[in-house]
Amino acid sequence: MDTNTATRLKDTLKRVFGYDNFRGNQEAIIENVMEGKNTFVIMPTGAGKSLCYQLPAIMKGGTAIVISPLIALMKNQVDQMNAVGINARFLNSTLNKTEMNRVKRETLAGDVKLLYVAPESLTKEDNINFLKEAEISFVAVDEAHCISEWGHDFRPEYRKIKSIIGTFGDIPLVALTATATPKVQLDIQRNLAMEGANIFQSSFNRTNLIYEVKPKKQAKKQLIRIVKEHKGESGIVYCLSRKKVEEIAELLKVNGVKVAPYHAGLDANVRMANQDGFLNEDIDVIVATIAFGMGIDKPDVRFVVHYDAPKSIEGYYQETGRAGRDGLEGKCIMLYSYNDIIKLEKFSKDKAVSERENSKFLLEEMSLYAESAVCRRKQLLHYFGEEYNVENCEACDNCQHHQETFDGTEDVKKVIKAVVQTGQRFNLNHVSEVLRGIKSEHVKSYSHDKLEVFAKGDHMDDHHWKSVIRQTLLNDFIEKDIDNPGVFKVTDKGEKFLIDPYVVELFKDHEYESEGEEEEIEREVVNTKAYDKVLFDMIKHLRKEVAKKMDLPPYVIFQDPSMEEMATLYPTTIDDLIKIVGVGESKARKFGKPFLELIEKYVDENDIITASDVLVKSSGMKSKNKIFIIQQIDKQMDLDEIAEAKDMKYEDLIKEIENICYGGTKLNLDYYIDHVLDDERQDDLYDYFLNAETDSIKVAMEELGEFYSEDEVRLMRIKFMSEYAH
Repeated sequence: MDTNTATRLKDTLKRVFGYDNFRGNQEAIIENVMEGKNTFVIMPTGAGKSLCYQLPAIMKGGTAIVISPLIALMKNQVDQMNAVGINARFLNSTLNKTEMNRVKRETLAGDVKLLYVAPESLTKEDNINFLKEAEISFVAVDEAHCISEWGHDFRPEYRKIKSIIGTFGDIPLVALTATATPKVQLDIQRNLAMEGANIFQSSFNRTNLIYEVKPKKQAKKQLIRIVKEHKGESGIVYCLSRKKVEEIAELLKVNGVKVAPYHAGLDANVRMANQDGFLNEDIDVIVATIAFGMGIDKPDVRFVVHYDAPKSIEGYYQETGRAGRDGLEGKCIMLYSYNDIIKLEKFSKDKAVSERENSKFLLEEMSLYAESAVCRRKQLLHYFGEEYNVENCEACDNCQHHQETFDGTEDVKKVIKAVVQTGQRFNLNHVSEVLRGIKSEHVKSYSHDKLEVFAKGDHMDDHHWKSVIRQTLLNDFIEKDIDNPGVFKVTDKGEKFLIDPYVVELFKDHEYESEGEEEEIEREVVNTKAYDKVLFDMIKHLRKEVAKKMDLPPYVIFQDPSMEEMATLYPTTIDDLIKIVGVGESKARKFGKPFLELIEKYVDENDIITASDVLVKSSGMKSKNKIFIIQQIDKQMDLDEIAEAKDMKYEDLIKEIENICYGGTKLNLDYYIDHVLDDERQDDLYDYFLNAETDSIKVAMEELGEFYSEDEVRLMRIKFMSEYAH
C-alpha cells in the first residue's frame, strides 16, 4: 500500500474513530481489504473487529455491504457511524416499506458508505435485484461462524451468501468471526469459497476477563448477590428461555435493580428501547436469551452471568466476550447444573439426526468444561486451537483456589493405547466404553471387546474416564481430527510418552450435585430454623424496650417471623430491612433505626459476613393479586366485589389482605368497617388490641367471641395494625 493511502488511513482513524494507532493486526487486515483481497479475520470479541471493515468502507468508493445476523448490532453500529458523520443504514425486518425504499434510494445514489443487511433480507429477490444495481466496494460477512453447522448459532441463510454475492460480480469478501475452532474455520472457508484468502488470527486470550463456574444452588439468591456486588455497573444475564428472561428481569426489578429484558419475542420497538436504555446507562442490567444473543457493542460491561448453561463453548466464549471490552476487568460467571444440559438436549430432539448429534457433541464439551478443575483459560484457548502454557492464569476459579490432583500417568497411558488400538477413528464415548469394558452393540460391532486395552479401566466410572480423556487432550497427548472434531488421534508427543512415560498430574473434576439445587422455593416466610438465637434474643429485648417507650404491644413493632429472619440475614440498611418478611417500607422507617444499629454493631463485633445482599423479593402471581387488591381498596370497592372479581372466597380475600398488611402496606378499610361496626364496637376492639400481649385471633376469640364475630375481629386487627404498625 502506498504511503499516501497509509497516511489517509491514519488520519481517518483519528478523525472518525478517535484512535492514534491501530490495535494488534488491525492495520495489516485493513491493508489487505484496501487492496481488494479476500480476507478472513478471526479476532476475539472486544479486540476491534468492526473497525477492520468500517474503516476500509469509509475510504473506498461505493457501498460496503455488511451481512450481520443481529438486528441489535446493526442498529448499534449504524447509530455509532451516523454519530461520527458517516452515512450508514440497515436493511432488515424492522423497517416498513417506505423506510426500505428510502434506504435503497440513498444507496443507489452513492450516499451510503455502509449498508448492514440481515441474511434473511439478503435472500429476498427484490433486495438481490436492488444490490445488483448498487456500486459495492466489498462484502463483509460478520459473525461468519453462523455459516458452519458446527458453529454455535447455525443459520441456513448464511449458506446461500456465496451464490448470491456471485451474482453481483467479482466482489472481494471479508469474513469475520470471534469464535471459530479449526473445524469451523475450515467450514467457513469452504462455504464462502475463500480457501485462498489471507487469514489473520489474533489470540483468543482475553487477559482482563475472570472466568468462574458456580454450582447452581439457590440460583436466584446467587444472582441477587452477584448483581449487588456490581451495584450501578453494567451487566448482562443470559437465560435459557424467553419465559425465564421475563421472570429473572422481574425478579431483579423488584429487588431494586435497573433492569430490562431482551429477547426475540419482544416487540422490535421495545427491544430497541431496552437496548438504548442499556447503552445510555438508564438501565444497568440486561437479561437476554442465549439463543437470540445481544450484539450490543458496549465497552464497560463489568459482568456477564450465565443463569443457565450455554449451548456450546463457542456461544459461551462470545457471550462472556461482551464483558470488559474497554480493557478493564470483567467477571464472567456461569451458574452450572447438569440439568440445564439435559434440558438443552431435549430441545434438539426434533432436529435432523446430524444436527442433533452436533448439538449433543457441543453440549458435552460444555459440561466437560464446566465440571473440569483445569484452568478455564487453558481449556477455552485449547478449544480454539491455541495453546496456553502458563501454569496459573490467576484469573479463573480453578486457578484461584487449590484443586485436588492425582497421579494420572497410568490412566493417560491407557487412554492413548485405547485411541491407538481402536484405529484413531472414535470419539469420547466410545473410548470410555472400551476402557470400562462396556460390551455395547457399537463396541462389539468393531470387535473392540477383544482388544488388549478393553476393560483395563473397569474400576472407574464414565465420568472419570471422560475427564482423563479430556485432560489427555489438553496435555497434547492426543488431538481432535479437524474434519471430525469428535474423533481423537494420537500426537507425536503421545507416541513418545508411550515409549518413555513420565509422571503426569491430573486434576479431579468438580462434583456438582444434579438434583434439587437450582431454585429456592418462593416463600412468604423464609425457613428460619437456623437463625442466630443470640441475636434474636437481643432483637426481642430491644423490641420490648421500643414498645414500652411507644406505649404499644411488642407484636405491633415486629412479629416473631420477622425477627427470626433478621437474625438469619442480618439486615444493616433500610433497603435490606424493607425486604424482611412482614416489615415493608413504612414499618422499617418508623421502627427500624435502633434495630439496624443493634444488628450492625453485632455484625461488626462478631465479624459476620452478612447475607443481606441475597434477600429475594418474590415477583410471582401473589404480587399481582396484591397490587389489584390494594388498588381496589384505594377505590373503596366493597370487599365482596373484590373477592368476586378475583374469583376468591371472602375468607381467602381477608387472609390476603392480612398478608398485605403484615407485609408492611398500610390499608384504609374505614369505608368498609364503618358499615359493619359502629364507633363504640370499634373502640372496644381497638382497646383490646392496644392492651393485648398477642395479636392471635384464636386468643382474641376466646376472650371476645361471645360479643364479636371472627370477621369483625379480623377487620379491626387490620385497621389497628395499619394505623399503629406502619
